[in-house]
Amino acid sequence: MPQLAPVNLVITTGEPAGVGPEVSLKAALTFLAEQEHAEITLLGDVNLIQVPQDVNPKVLERLKIEPVELVEPVIPGVLNSANAQYVVSLLNQALEACLEKRFDAMVTAPVQKSVINDAGIAFTGHTEYLAQHCNIQHVVMMLCAPLPKGFLGMKQSRDLRVALVTTHLPLQAVSAALNQDYVLETIQIVAKDLQDRFGIAKPVMRIAGLNPHAGESGYLGREEIEVITPAIKAAQNLGIDITGPFPGDTMFDVVALESVDVFIAMYHDQGLAPFKFVTFGGGVNVTLGLPVIRTSVDHGTALDIAGKGLADSGSMLEALRLAYQLVINQRNQA
Repeated sequence: MPQLAPVNLVITTGEPAGVGPEVSLKAALTFLAEQEHAEITLLGDVNLIQVPQDVNPKVLERLKIEPVELVEPVIPGVLNSANAQYVVSLLNQALEACLEKRFDAMVTAPVQKSVINDAGIAFTGHTEYLAQHCNIQHVVMMLCAPLPKGFLGMKQSRDLRVALVTTHLPLQAVSAALNQDYVLETIQIVAKDLQDRFGIAKPVMRIAGLNPHAGESGYLGREEIEVITPAIKAAQNLGIDITGPFPGDTMFDVVALESVDVFIAMYHDQGLAPFKFVTFGGGVNVTLGLPVIRTSVDHGTALDIAGKGLADSGSMLEALRLAYQLVINQRNQA
């Protein structure tokens, strides 16, 4: 039987003044040591990616660096809008290379949205940027993390997945962004990627309402009645196993954690506040609905500890592990 090609991952090292370059290199070396059937390419300025002298040569031969030059030198922890185009260039190069099948998946280190916008480049987040450049109208942001056996009394280990209907919007804009078709499309995108990339034949899904108590029969808002429930019924008619709308404060109960494959929240903090509380920075961000596999850390640039050797590379390591597994799952589906 022929040996399958190694899984070839590319990492964009993110905001140069943050912890991205540091956690990218550290996680890449750890991952390559544990997974011999992988290769990793780091995109970034070579001055930010200093490989230690004592690395195992068998690991080094599977680690490559594609240099991208900074516009101006970096002071750790100090943002400089002159380097914003550098950050965007990392994304563009990685995405183009994935679309050309040079790489099997891209993994992104954190960026600083504010400094990119300060440079005059419209940027609301990786998710939206990648969707725009792939000419995809609707993608979905999903966070994943493993929960260990015994957590909250769980009888077995289980992956927690939280997907979002809306992402980086002001809270006052969320209701206007919701309509039945959009919620239904979100459900369908999540269900399809869980089947095609996560290898879950029949995903079990829960979805939240928008308002407290899921609207309480219309007394606290009518989005559940007029938008969310009709979308759920339409999805059920398509054979998707989804229930709701659940109140946001009770959707994540322990019994559900052991049986539900994905929880869908209406807006950013409704889903990510409980997720990050229980995953302690070990989560992975996945963009669903793209033509390429993209995972990322679930934390920010951590400017306060940049360049001090204190950054935890755990989330980046999990992002690499998940990207690798998604590639394997997709190959097995082919």
